Amino acid sequence: MSAPPTPRRAVLVTAATAALVAGCGDDGGDTPAATASPAPTAPGTPPDPADSASASAPAAGELARTADIPSGGGKIFKERKVVVTQPQDGEFKAFSAVCTHQGCVVATVEDGTINCACHGSRFRVADGSVARGPATRPLPAEQITVTGDSIRLA
Repeated sequence: MSAPPTPRRAVLVTAATAALVAGCGDDGGDTPAATASPAPTAPGTPPDPADSASASAPAAGELARTADIPSGGGKIFKERKVVVTQPQDGEFKAFSAVCTHQGCVVATVEDGTINCACHGSRFRVADGSVARGPATRPLPAEQITVTGDSIRLA
């Protein structure tokens, strides 16, 4: 009687584990560890802007530059779960980007509201209050500091 065939998933897991272990092993040599670097470009090819920091990119510790936040609108920072708005020229506010209805991260800032795509709740950019449900509670305020053209979470 022959052994049953090995399921494909088991073969893939075993192969992936072997590759991971081989990649993590110490060869005992003096070869320096590999470091990430931008891919080389062909001569005469301009570098990809995504490979370098742009002049308007926030500095370390900054959330954004004031020029990044449109007047009457805002910008969502999903990784930080915060939305920064500029209700009027030079006035900056910040709110949690987590919708108070069912915890989705808001998706857009348009026409003076912060909008959740999950169930359609809308919040005012000026104070985070509910402009349209189903949410019944405003977005909680977040503390920011604005120094010059730098916006930081407090």
